[in-house]
Order: sequence, then C-alpha cells, then structure tokens
Amino acid sequence: MVKIRLMRLGSIHNPHYRMVVVDGRTKRAGDYIEQIGYYDPRETTEEHLKVDAERAAHWLSQGAQPTDTVLRLLEKVGVEAPSVKAKRRASYQKRQEAAAGS
Repeated sequence: MVKIRLMRLGSIHNPHYRMVVVDGRTKRAGDYIEQIGYYDPRETTEEHLKVDAERAAHWLSQGAQPTDTVLRLLEKVGVEAPSVKAKRRASYQKRQEAAAGS
C-alpha cells in the first residue's frame, strides 16, 4: 500500500519533516517515491508548510493513504481527501461537515 507520511530530518530539538510518498513497508527514513512538500513544526521560517497540492491530489486519487498528521496538514493547505482510511476518520468527517456548514 502506498502511503503519504512525514520523514523526519534535522538535529536534536530541531525537527524538520519532508512530506513523502512511500511504500508502506519501508522504514521512516528509507527510500521514497516522491517528495511532495515539507513541514517545520517550530515555524522558524516564514514558509513553514509547503505542499505541492496538485501532486498530493494525484497520489490521493491513485489510492495513497495519508497518515493522520499528513491528513491534517493537507486539510490546512486545502487538499481534499475523499477516500481516507485514517485512524481518526470520524474526526476528519466532523471537520469536513463543520466546514461545509460554515
């Protein structure tokens, strides 16, 4: 199964993440198929979250499953994830209904 997940980079107490498309069986820092963005949780840079929305939508349409954190970040950027099988799918659907109701 193809997944979209975060790959940790950076030093101790200074995490940076790449958002990558990987085969689900690979290690966290293993080889990846494609890098579609990056994320700086400490927001030390002006652009702390960057995602190629077009490529993310492409991989989601091909059946790639995002992790919960990646799903939240994709929502923040505005990428729709129609076929999500994430662990917290109910909370994802609640957020979608709340956004549609607003």
